[in-house]
Amino acid sequence: MAVGIREKQRVALKRMLNFNVPPVKNSTGEPVWKVLIYDRFGQDIISPLLSVKELRDMGITLHLLLHSDRDAIPDVPAVYFVMPTEENIDRMCQDLRNQLYESYYLNFISAISRSKLEDIANAAIGANAVTQVAKVFDQYLNFITLEDDMFVLCNQNKELVSYRAINRPDITDTEMETIMDTIVDSLFCFFVTLGAIPIIRCSRGTAAEMVAVKLDKKLRENLRDARNSLFTGDTLGAGQFSFQRPLLVLVDRNIDLATPLHHTWTYQALVHDVLDFHLNRVNLEESTGAESSPAGARPKKKNKKSYDLTVSDKFWQKHKGSPFPEVAESVQQELESYRAQEDEVKRLKSIMGIEGEDEGAISMLSDNTAKLTSAVSSLPELLEKKRLIDLHTNVATAVLEHIKSRKLDVYFEYEEKIMSKSTLDKSLLDMISDPDAGTPEDKMRLFLIYYISSAQAPSEIDLEQYKKALTDAGCNLAPLSYIKQWKAFTKMASAPTSYGNTTPKPLGLLSRVMNTGSQFVMEGVKNLVLKQQNLPVTRILDNLMEMKSNPETDDYRYFDPKMLRGSDSSVPRNKNPFQEAIVFVVGGGNYIEYQNLIDYIKGKQGKHILYGCSELFNATQFIKQENAQEKSRTLSHEPVTMYGW
Repeated sequence: MAVGIREKQRVALKRMLNFNVPPVKNSTGEPVWKVLIYDRFGQDIISPLLSVKELRDMGITLHLLLHSDRDAIPDVPAVYFVMPTEENIDRMCQDLRNQLYESYYLNFISAISRSKLEDIANAAIGANAVTQVAKVFDQYLNFITLEDDMFVLCNQNKELVSYRAINRPDITDTEMETIMDTIVDSLFCFFVTLGAIPIIRCSRGTAAEMVAVKLDKKLRENLRDARNSLFTGDTLGAGQFSFQRPLLVLVDRNIDLATPLHHTWTYQALVHDVLDFHLNRVNLEESTGAESSPAGARPKKKNKKSYDLTVSDKFWQKHKGSPFPEVAESVQQELESYRAQEDEVKRLKSIMGIEGEDEGAISMLSDNTAKLTSAVSSLPELLEKKRLIDLHTNVATAVLEHIKSRKLDVYFEYEEKIMSKSTLDKSLLDMISDPDAGTPEDKMRLFLIYYISSAQAPSEIDLEQYKKALTDAGCNLAPLSYIKQWKAFTKMASAPTSYGNTTPKPLGLLSRVMNTGSQFVMEGVKNLVLKQQNLPVTRILDNLMEMKSNPETDDYRYFDPKMLRGSDSSVPRNKNPFQEAIVFVVGGGNYIEYQNLIDYIKGKQGKHILYGCSELFNATQFIKQENAQEKSRTLSHEPVTMYGW
């Protein structure tokens, strides 16, 4: 994975937008002007990877949704990028009949079936537009890349492959097959784009095992079909990889339900937890200040602002995994550095306006001309720096408001102590009963983590006390009922998941104002320093990547799609540690796990990992799924079952 998956998917999209021909580097000619037509799936894949400016540079004058009202532009070619669904095919056939564009380049996100291809052919013949359909391609791009080392399967219809969908008590075998096929189709696309065939490991008796079996079969069948294999010759990208194949570790969400509920302390994970952040875009409601509306007048609408947190944002790339107080301090330092540069430009401008003919003024003028020229040429860079400072000041301020109003630093520290079995300085009941600490959801998250992490479940008397305190705090108890059933089912009480034994070190309270004139009033917020401890998913990866013998992973199944015969084996044929690995969580993932894996791999020189998940959720979204899960269980009067088995 010397070339990251993000760059590979960008290259594939650029080739597609150039009529499936690799773009010529340094070409000075005008691009061919064209229209891009996508569905919501296509939009989600493109938006984190290509900006509007990049699309324009590639000749895209308009980008429109397939199912929007579109006018005919008869002298322009159209590039389509859509899922091969019945509804989409019908609309494309309608476009052909209406003669909307000069020519049609049809690109399908996932492979199109023979019957649907025939539907398009029939429509083209009927509309006398056969010559206008220039190219039809399967792109195998059915996944969303959010970082160089992170991808998610879908954003649209994600409830179809959600944790709840997989673990519904009343799920039928047919429904389960459909969910597994959807996940496998996306993973297959991922490996086609990556240009590598993995060694697959997974735990037994889980949804992850179902995915592994189906993925192994799909990769094996494709490799055997020599004429149509997607993993030979040019497509394999020979020479871009190390000689060793990557390891794919398929993990089930049920091995660790505490981490998705955990309050966090790193920048990216906090933004995802407390703000509206998806597909690398954060949406903020800007407060309109303390101006009060005149009596009887309508309250002013809050302005909504969107910010893209992308790879080109150097501050974000450097600090997304940093503890929040460090981020606040860095924003302040950047601001001071910017002000110093701005003051220097102003000073030079005033010197350039010197009047009089004295020698001192003339020599100063000649010295400073060069400096001013340099300052002016760096102005665009300075303006970009100012834009990023404003962006992160606004985002960090919004996060800080949540930390202070909900005491998230206290929750984070307390949960870390629970998960690492450290001594608690305050009773759990006091935390839940404290009216000033957190929202009802924060209290519920804390208690669920305590319940999941406990070696022994609390006694019925204690549990009733906790339940009363949670109800008094305004909590909905449905998630607790679900976790209680889940824990009994998985027999977690006898062997709880271990979360390491380190806790964050508080460096005392941050000073009232971090620096003189700081944007961030951090009074009362704890300055916690994180200590690296491996979460369950990271620990599993470490065992399998380094070929360590461990009871936790010794029984993991082993698949090699390149072997002629599949074998039901737990014994790896390859005894050497892996250099590259992909961790994929079936049932949903989060930025806490992602960051933990990134921190782990930093200490392993020359090794690379990618993190993927069927959907990306924060604690609020996860609790909603548990709520819905408990409701459907109660209605169906069935106990919790995992994976519908």
